Amino acid sequence: MVGDLARQGWLRFGPEAAVAGWAAAALACLKGRPLTDLRLGGTWDVGLEALPNDAAGAVGGVPLAGRAAEAARALAGDIPLHRAQVSTVLPGYPQPSPDESAAAFAFRRDRDSAHVDGILPIGPERRRIVREPHAWLLGLPLTDCGAGASPLVVWDGSHRIMGRAFAAALGPVAEGDRPFTDITEAYQAARREVFASCERIVLHSRPGEAVLLHRHALHGISPWIEGTEAPPEGRIVAYFRPLLPTVGAWAAP
Repeated sequence: MVGDLARQGWLRFGPEAAVAGWAAAALACLKGRPLTDLRLGGTWDVGLEALPNDAAGAVGGVPLAGRAAEAARALAGDIPLHRAQVSTVLPGYPQPSPDESAAAFAFRRDRDSAHVDGILPIGPERRRIVREPHAWLLGLPLTDCGAGASPLVVWDGSHRIMGRAFAAALGPVAEGDRPFTDITEAYQAARREVFASCERIVLHSRPGEAVLLHRHALHGISPWIEGTEAPPEGRIVAYFRPLLPTVGAWAAP
């Protein structure tokens, strides 16, 4: 499995009873939770740190188990997990927002807001800097939706192109300076190369299934297709993104 992740930059895992049980427990913990950070015209709630799991990923007394969790642990060891992000997408995603420029909205609509996690836009000019060196990204669907309910998308093999750019930009920099180093040009150039050369893969999944992404994989959320079946609460996915100790460890191949 780890070899396939190194080749593709992503893995999709079929349904497992243990994962379905965890997803049901997680959804039960969220029942009645208000959406307090709705963005993009009320179509997306980012849900940072919203799941009350423990440092091993257990929630409601149900452990985080299954092949995807095992594969993630094999990548970077049994590192402590944060409270998972609970991403909620609603019909109509995305809509224009006063928080985004017209160009940013067009990129979200036409390019799925393709990004690499942990690279944050800093300052009024929104320069890209690695501030959250995630070890990997593990997505666990909590609600059962149709295939058009804004599924996750990833560009196949993009982690190799992005990774080369990150290593070139950050490799010569002292570790103490890496969390403050502007990599905007390298990031954007590598992203353009990915769009030109890598296949866009749609990763629709249901509760009991899981998706694991390489830390350098370019990915995003696709627009909601009108008429797609979904429960009233929308498409909810829990994401774990634990941190590596240094930006240098993150930038390494």
